[in-house]
Amino acid sequence: MTVAPVAIPLWADLAAVAIGSMQGAIFAAKVDNHRIDLLGVGVVGTATGLGGAFIRDILLNLSPAALTNNWYLPVAVIASMVGMVLVRLIARLEALWVVLDALTVGLYAAIGMTKALGIGLPLLPAMFVGVTAAVGGSALRDMLLGQPVAMLKVGTRYAVAAVAGTIALAASLACGASVHVAALVCAVVTTAMRMCAVWFGWSLPEQRSWTPSRRRASSSST
Repeated sequence: MTVAPVAIPLWADLAAVAIGSMQGAIFAAKVDNHRIDLLGVGVVGTATGLGGAFIRDILLNLSPAALTNNWYLPVAVIASMVGMVLVRLIARLEALWVVLDALTVGLYAAIGMTKALGIGLPLLPAMFVGVTAAVGGSALRDMLLGQPVAMLKVGTRYAVAAVAGTIALAASLACGASVHVAALVCAVVTTAMRMCAVWFGWSLPEQRSWTPSRRRASSSST
């Protein structure tokens, strides 16, 4: 499946960067087992907002948008500062925190996959780009903070939500929807899946070590 080349609106990409940076700064400020100064919180927030865009563009063999446009870095820095200012308020409004987190995943999944399809990538590689862009910023955030990468922990569901969104985008295109409508569907589905997973506790089964029954039987007999 291919689509005609489509230019991602600058405001949409900047919105994803801003929301991701704000979410990253709030997350860094809430970490209890690290003492992080204001500069550190700003760095983590900026890296979170720009991480998905960097990974997306590198996978697509494009010059990173943040290095070819003057808007990305200021937007990321300012959004990180806003996140620092609002951290106490948002800490009391858990629903708002969940929405910001889910929007970050949804926007990057939609923009990443749409951009990949627009330059001619086949469907499955384009879905991979979308999912990787969606979780890339959060993964970079966790590595900078020395935390276990959230997308690899049981119960976080970042990648699952992104996969669901990219499938919805592909289905929308197959049904004849325009690229922009399909991208919107992807963002909505991804965001909704992430929010529902948090609020209702949806999770994939945990991987556990498997011991063959014969070995268990022999060990019990001894």
